[in-house]
Parts: sequence; C-alpha cells; structure tokens
Amino acid sequence: MTEKFDCIIIGAGPSGVATAYNLVNAGLNVVIFERGETPGSKNMFGGILYSTILNRLIPEFWKEAPVERHITRKRYSLLSKDSEIAFDLNFNAFNKPPYNNSFTVLRAKFDKWFAKKAEDAGALIITEAVVDDFITDDGKIQGVKVRMEEGAVYGDVVVCAEGANSLLAEKAGMKKKPDPGIMIMGVKEIISLPEEIINDRFCLEDGQGCAFEFFGEALGGVTGSGFIYTNKDTLSVGIGCPIAVLRNNRLKPNELIEGFKRHPSVHNLLRGGKIEEFSAHMIPEGGYNVMPELTKDGLILVGDCAGLLNPSLYKEGTNMAMASGVFAAETIIEAREKGDFSKAALNSYVKRLKESFVFKDLKRYKDVPEILHSLPGLFKEYPEGIIELLQGYFTISEKSKDENRKEIMRTFKDKVSLWKFLIDMYKTRRFFR
Repeated sequence: MTEKFDCIIIGAGPSGVATAYNLVNAGLNVVIFERGETPGSKNMFGGILYSTILNRLIPEFWKEAPVERHITRKRYSLLSKDSEIAFDLNFNAFNKPPYNNSFTVLRAKFDKWFAKKAEDAGALIITEAVVDDFITDDGKIQGVKVRMEEGAVYGDVVVCAEGANSLLAEKAGMKKKPDPGIMIMGVKEIISLPEEIINDRFCLEDGQGCAFEFFGEALGGVTGSGFIYTNKDTLSVGIGCPIAVLRNNRLKPNELIEGFKRHPSVHNLLRGGKIEEFSAHMIPEGGYNVMPELTKDGLILVGDCAGLLNPSLYKEGTNMAMASGVFAAETIIEAREKGDFSKAALNSYVKRLKESFVFKDLKRYKDVPEILHSLPGLFKEYPEGIIELLQGYFTISEKSKDENRKEIMRTFKDKVSLWKFLIDMYKTRRFFR
C-alpha cells in the first residue's frame, strides 16, 4: 500500500471511528487499521453507551443503531458475605428521547454498525491489520508499519486509538508501561435469558433497561466491584479488579466472577441463564493524575489510549472517547488548512479537551482512584458492619427497641472503629459531589 493518506487511525473503537467519521465528512482521505476480524470483535466494556456526542454526530441514532435497551433504572448495592442493602433509582423521564443518553449495547454489534457509518461516508477500514510501529523522520511521525504485504503506510498525521494497553504509545515515548495499581482487569460474561423473563425479573417494560452496580464484598472483600446490565435477551455480567490486587492476592479473574455470581443477591437475578460469551479487557482507571502526553509531531492519542475514563460512579468512557475523536478531527482539519502537523499545532486538541466536559470531569474526580485504594475497609469491614447494624435494627425480638439499639451499636463498635469510619466516609464525599 503506497498511497499516502491525510490521516491514519489505529483502532476502530468509538474514538477512532468518531475521528474518521468527522474527517471523511470534511473531505479528508482516511484509513483505519483494526486488528480484529471486524470492528468490535476484540472490544469489550461493561455495557453502557453514553451518547451525547454520538447523538450530535448521528441525530436520533438509536432508531437505526443496534442498541439493546435504554437505561431507566440504576441500582447501587452494598454486599456482605450473604446479604445486601441497595439504593434504587427509577426515573420515568429517562423513558423518553434522548433516553438520558444512556443505552446498553454489545460492542461486537455496535462498533460494527458505527464503523460502517464511517465507511459509507468514505473511510477505508482494513481489518485483521496489526500496526507494529511508527515510521518516523527526524522525530516526526510520518506513517505506520503494518503487518501486511507492502506494510509501510504514510500519512500527514496518525491518530492512535489502540486502547488502554497501547504498546505503540509506549514506543512513541508518550506513556509509560501500565501501572498495575491503576489498571483494572475487567471480566464479563454474556448470559442469555428470554426477554420476558428479564423484563419480569428486573421490573422493566419493553425497551427499558437497568444497570446494577455491586460494591462491598462483591469480590470477596478485595478492592473492586461487580455489575449486571440488561440487554434485550441477555445480561452483561462482570467484575472489575485492579491488576495489582489480583497479583498480590494471587487471585484469578474467572474465580472472582464465579464467586460474584454465587452471591445470593446476584444468583437470584441470573438463575436459569446460559453463558454465551466470556471476555476480558484492561481498563485505565488512573484518571487525570496519570494521563499521558497526548500529542507529538504527527501523532494524537484518543480514547482509552489517552486514559479518558471517568473513574467515579459514572464510569463514563464512551462519551469521552467519542468527544476526543471529534476534537482530534477538528484539530487535524485545522492543521491541514495550515499545513502544519507539529506538536505545537496539534496541541489545540489538548486545548479543546480542557475546555470541554472531558477534562473538567476528569479533574473533578482525579482523586477517586487513590482514595479507593487507600480505603480497604470499604470492601469488607464496613459493608459487614453496616449490614449487621441495619439487620439488627430491623430484627424483631422481645427486647425493647432501646435495648436492641444499644446492643447493635456495641456490636458495630467492636467491629468498626467509629472515628476511622467517619473519617473514611468523609474522604468518599468526592464520589457523590
């Protein structure tokens, strides 16, 4: 392949395709190299597509895109070994377009559809193509080396949308090897159930979906969480755990997800289901404090490769990924008009990110990963104490209510240092502000 492109994009995920979609609609010549058999075949995430940016690119996209359900219900659960307390939210307003810009999707279907939109607009997408390195000249990126015949491909600018574990960004000197303390191993199963059973079991109407998040002893007391998201006739069920926690405790991800599924509150939701798929993926949860360098001469990082993920309760990644793709495209169009693809010219990409919700949200929740890792009590000691406290409070016996309250408070204080608990709860205030 000897043709020179206006832009080369590595990876056909949401950030890479959003970049391409904007560029080809502006008349640029764009190629995407995707290592999977099809776009989305190697991609995995929990299951929620946040779509404000997508809806701007393709208005009312949900009428044609392969979305599963729109999210009307969210539930946050705190687990002890065999019990649960939960905070349940159900908003009818989210049952109307644009559906709070929140949908469950399956990446193998959605990414393929989104890539086809870019392809129909004029992008060239080459699958099963592994990019091994950059072509450089005097420090400037000039193209890429692809594992294929005549694999030197040239372009004015390269956009790296390779994902969280980007060896290419490391080779370019823009990011360090992933820190296992802030990289999350996400493991997910797709479990099939009839649509009518999902609707009944999760109290949903046709088209409505829900997102259940589980904390506390979801992973047997180690740092991490679990989730269940409803699709049309399947459930996305999974866990997320820092790689350092897995390594230090000699834990296996498949054993953690099996333990999560055995919890009575989780098992009750999954009973009768059949496992259809199993996948694993690394998630960059370091946030604002560990973001890599985002540009250099002839190169821009977008999406997970750039560490663009809100690590708070929102867990917002797709919106940030697509926003970064839009901003990268706007920057490239501007740079092309000036004939300047230097780092200085491409830094308007960083300026756009800083002025948007992307950097504002990342900065707002920048301390969340560090706080979580500093509070191991959140995942075992506190859930057990709080649940036992509430269980005792609602226990019916022949004791007077005053006697009962005094007894359960003594039990709670024996298990949990009250002052430490209050201080730790104060530290977690950032999760909810």
